[in-house]
Amino acid sequence: MIHFVGAGPGAPDLITVRGARLLAEADVIVYAGSLVNPALLDGRKEGCAVYDSAQMTLEEVLSVMVPAAQEGRLVVRLHTGDPCVYGAHREQMDALDAAGVPYEVCPGVSSFCGAAAALRAEYTLPGVSQTVILTRMEGRTPVPGREQIEALAAHGSSMVIFLSAGRLGELSRRLIAGGYAPDTPAAIVYKATWPDEKVIRTTVSGLAEAAAKEQVTKTALITVGGFLGASYERSKLYDPSFTTGFREGRA
Repeated sequence: MIHFVGAGPGAPDLITVRGARLLAEADVIVYAGSLVNPALLDGRKEGCAVYDSAQMTLEEVLSVMVPAAQEGRLVVRLHTGDPCVYGAHREQMDALDAAGVPYEVCPGVSSFCGAAAALRAEYTLPGVSQTVILTRMEGRTPVPGREQIEALAAHGSSMVIFLSAGRLGELSRRLIAGGYAPDTPAAIVYKATWPDEKVIRTTVSGLAEAAAKEQVTKTALITVGGFLGASYERSKLYDPSFTTGFREGRA
């Protein structure tokens, strides 16, 4: 069996209980060494074979995992955060389906959740935004035309922008062109939940300057939107005058 496991955003104790158990039981671990905290490997059992996929192609990863699983060994494919967000695990699952190799997915805590925790923020504030857009700018790999930053910014929703910390001047210009006011609150969260985590609060127009001042060029999420501001409406869920399926509202 092959288990795709979400490692969490960085802190070793933010992996799920199930994920930690699978790591401890694994005979083979293939981990995303460019982003996964290596401290997560400390609890592996003696004799466990470990491979860093940062130095491997898809075909090389499969050449390790498939034979090991066919031999009856427990394989963990350890992805950063949750593999469903920029994890590139669909192509691995399709290859395993074609090879007839069984697998399961163990979800993890995504870095966008870790960033919200670092910011002490709620992405879905009543009266501000009820939508969270997770995206990235195109670089050497494209994004669909309908998902250009300007088009997504037009919604005015809470945005979390991955893999774009090295191009913040361009990001600012495009967010503003899409509809965000230059003074819209924004924040840069560097290495959320890691020991060297850094939170930089700024505005959409000030992103590049703020990052340069703190020397942040990668491994950071960019968050944008009114959810970072001070104004919002009280939640109806806990409003005493609001009736729910569990309690009757009162004047």
